Formats: sequence, C-alpha cells, structure tokens
Amino acid sequence: MSKSPLSKAPLNRTNWIADADIEWEILDEYCKRKIMAFNDGLMIVKVHFKKGGVGAIHQHIHTQGSYVESGVFEVIIGEEKKILKQGDVFFIPPSIDHGVVALEEGVLVDSFNPIRADFIQ
Repeated sequence: MSKSPLSKAPLNRTNWIADADIEWEILDEYCKRKIMAFNDGLMIVKVHFKKGGVGAIHQHIHTQGSYVESGVFEVIIGEEKKILKQGDVFFIPPSIDHGVVALEEGVLVDSFNPIRADFIQ
C-alpha cells in the first residue's frame, strides 16, 4: 500500500485513518507534521517536535485544541506559560498569541475550526 497524504482531500464521510499511511511533512530540522484528516468544519494535525523544537508565537482566526500525545512542552497562551505533559490538553480561542517549546521530544495533536486552509495549499 503506497502512502498518500490526506491533506488534499476533505473527508465528507466516515473514514478510518491509519497513521502509517500518511507521510510526514518536514517543517524544519526540529519539527514535522501530518494532516490526519479534515472537512469543512474540522482539521486534525499531528505535529512531532524534537527536543528544543519551537512553535513560534503566533495567532490565527481558528479555534485550536491541542492534546499532548507524548513529551513535555512549555505552552504559552497570551501572557501565561504552563508546562504540559502527556495526556494534557490546551485550548486557544481565535486571535490569541500562542506558541510552544518542546522540553522533551514529543507529539501534539492539534484540532482546528475552521480548517487551516494555509496548511493544504
């Protein structure tokens, strides 16, 4: 079975998605992502960080919920910083500055509404 990114096809029906079937997109030497699934209302993205990897402070119009699948992250939301570990979640309303630093190698699973169209162009 050849790997094919789902990032070009919105899902408008029930789907089963195998992690191994989706290729990583390299973002930089510390960070890579997989667009796991999306439709008009929701996008799920897996992001792998090496220790020291940074998700720079930014903001966007999307509501974002993120689950710490593994690792330890310093998470900055607005003026607040917290250390989060496996099993923790953070939630970001639209247009709020936020970013992360990987204190250990780890994976975040991000959900966005509306979808991040900039990720699929």
